[in-house]
Amino acid sequence: MSAPKLDADSYEWVEVTGDPDSPYRIHHHLSILGWDRDAGTMDLLIRFDAEGGHCHAHRHVSPTSILVLEGEHHVDELLPDGSRVQKVRSPGTHHFTPGDANPHLERGGPDGAVLFFSHHSPDGRLYEIVDDDGEVVSTVTIDSLAASWEAR
Repeated sequence: MSAPKLDADSYEWVEVTGDPDSPYRIHHHLSILGWDRDAGTMDLLIRFDAEGGHCHAHRHVSPTSILVLEGEHHVDELLPDGSRVQKVRSPGTHHFTPGDANPHLERGGPDGAVLFFSHHSPDGRLYEIVDDDGEVVSTVTIDSLAASWEAR
């Protein structure tokens, strides 16, 4: 008996893009499944295309569970010395982080990817977006993501 396949097209998606002059292509789609501000939780899907679209460079600042639903999840951890540690997570792989020490880049593999994220944040902070020097330029929160989702 085969497992049911995710119908990604049945979800509502919002396109996320970034500066076209970025050294990496910022492009993915986001679908927020739900949130509870009082509990400090947010669940969402991220879909990467097969053309190398990334999230903005960031680090998770709260406990986050990630489940690879489709495709490969490619992660490049950006170390302080300028080097990178590359990781590839296969479909069905689960990863938990209590919060990241270093920022990273995320993208899909050769066929793209769909990922499930479950965030747990007592103070509402989810990610710190960093610039090319690793400096924090903005903080993404449950409130900011929920507001952008509600405004779509």
